[in-house]
Amino acid sequence: MQDTPQQTVAGSATQETESNLAPAREDRLFLLLSIFIGIISGLLVVAFRMAIEWLSVLLQGSAPGPRQLRLIIAPACAGIVIAVLTRYVFPKVRGSGVNQTKAALYIHNGYISFRTMVGKFLLSALAIGSGHSLGPEDPSLQIGAGVASLISRRVGLSREKLRVFAPVGAAAGLAAAFNAPISAILFVIEEVIGQWTAGVLGSIVLSAVSAVVVARQFWGAQPMFRIPSIDVRDPRELLAYAVLGIVGGLASLIFAKALGYLRPALRNQPQWSQMIQPALAGVVVGAIGYFGFPQVMGAGYGAIDLAMHGQFAFKMLLLLALFKIIATTLSFSSGTPGGMFAPTLFVGAMLGASVGQAEHLLFPHLTGSSGSYALVGMGVLFAAFLRAPLTSVFMVLEVSGNYSIILPVILANTIAYLISRSLQPIPIFELFTHQDGLYLPSMEEQREESDLRFEDALQPAAVPILQGSDTMWNVKKVLEQNQEAAAAPAVLIQCSDSTWYAANQKELRDWALEIDEEDKPGAHVLLQERAGTERTPLIFPDQPLSNALPHFRRWPILPVSNRAMRGALEGVLSLDDVLKRYQRSGGH
Repeated sequence: MQDTPQQTVAGSATQETESNLAPAREDRLFLLLSIFIGIISGLLVVAFRMAIEWLSVLLQGSAPGPRQLRLIIAPACAGIVIAVLTRYVFPKVRGSGVNQTKAALYIHNGYISFRTMVGKFLLSALAIGSGHSLGPEDPSLQIGAGVASLISRRVGLSREKLRVFAPVGAAAGLAAAFNAPISAILFVIEEVIGQWTAGVLGSIVLSAVSAVVVARQFWGAQPMFRIPSIDVRDPRELLAYAVLGIVGGLASLIFAKALGYLRPALRNQPQWSQMIQPALAGVVVGAIGYFGFPQVMGAGYGAIDLAMHGQFAFKMLLLLALFKIIATTLSFSSGTPGGMFAPTLFVGAMLGASVGQAEHLLFPHLTGSSGSYALVGMGVLFAAFLRAPLTSVFMVLEVSGNYSIILPVILANTIAYLISRSLQPIPIFELFTHQDGLYLPSMEEQREESDLRFEDALQPAAVPILQGSDTMWNVKKVLEQNQEAAAAPAVLIQCSDSTWYAANQKELRDWALEIDEEDKPGAHVLLQERAGTERTPLIFPDQPLSNALPHFRRWPILPVSNRAMRGALEGVLSLDDVLKRYQRSGGH
């Protein structure tokens, strides 16, 4: 039995309705899955942190101190296990996790294997728990991204949604690790995806909040660090915070240069030597702890807390910062999986507390506490070394729960970021991607790019302008008598409601041919009525120039309007004007 025309039309309408509903269903599913991903990621990060704490007590003891031989044995033996498992079982767990998540987004359509996620969990926990100078935040980010990748593949979402799910999970993992949802959201937007839509932002927020809610069921809602009371009473203290910004910017340069040199140097060594590099790094890091500085081993959160409460002398603070840079450079460059966030915060806290003590020594009348300088120092190095200036400000506020220090944080972070930008043009994560033979988009470069706008290609309105209130007979006479109007490739019609219509010569000739005598009915039709109800798009000088390109399929020229005066013409754009402007700018 053949379908009747009515059945065919009804069937096609039903199919069209279903196809329109499919994206809406997928969007709702996307939001629901974001909450589920946040919950699972939060549980995994809690388990990850517990595993690190358990391994730390098991391998380093409950109170690690100098002259304990296990401080050397534990990271060295763990390095052997990590090297073997990385070589033969988990080949993709090297690195911090940030670049791997970006690669999943931009290269692998959001794919992170289950094996890589498991390996990251196990080997990072073993490395940090045994004393390697690395942190748990970056691996937590990749673990969350792996959860999102796994779940999204099982559900069978579209490729576009699969790609976006990796940063959604990354935000959940980082938020649970930091107990700081705002910082996690900003970091993922600032350094992983760069650009976002309302739907993506909503999913990232839901996953991050869900993960933090789960984590706080185990750890409580208190901030990560116990911050003493902070109050900036003397404006002259801002000068000391500015000095801290300079110190942090220079320290970040030393840190980045050390990693940028040693990491490729070790990776270029013979294969057999790479198998012993994590163990050798563990020996050196353990030796640093054995001979007097066990605080540099592991993530170092306890030492950060002590620095904030003034428990270290000035010389000790500087030595801890120096040895932490050395230990982290060795651990990370050897291929041991682990993150850079915690070491960055550690170095920043030590440098900040040392600047605070120097201020007390030189200017005893100032009342600033070393805890406030340690806190700001954490943000300073985060902004300068990891090159996430916006995240660094909110990270300090969230991990401390203290919002009275916002002005020193902004001042010092900005100075450190600008110094780092000038002395080390390539951000550290981007440097790592280049060393790995990858070329992921640089979010810092994207932020610095100046997009072309309509005003950059705008030309004076040299085309004839006709009034939409004129009759077709008058327009016909104008075209016959005005050679300029007849020869122009297009004309602009200004309608009475202050809108515009761009007509090409073919349209005008076709309309004029319909009228051969003044007494014909069509002769007295207004030009704007003959043009119909369609109008050129309303565009303004400050809008992105790339937005103009799709419109040239329909319109020969585009009138650009003034935002303050309806109907006022700023100029016109043609396709040739736009292309020439892009050619002059080298395509940017």
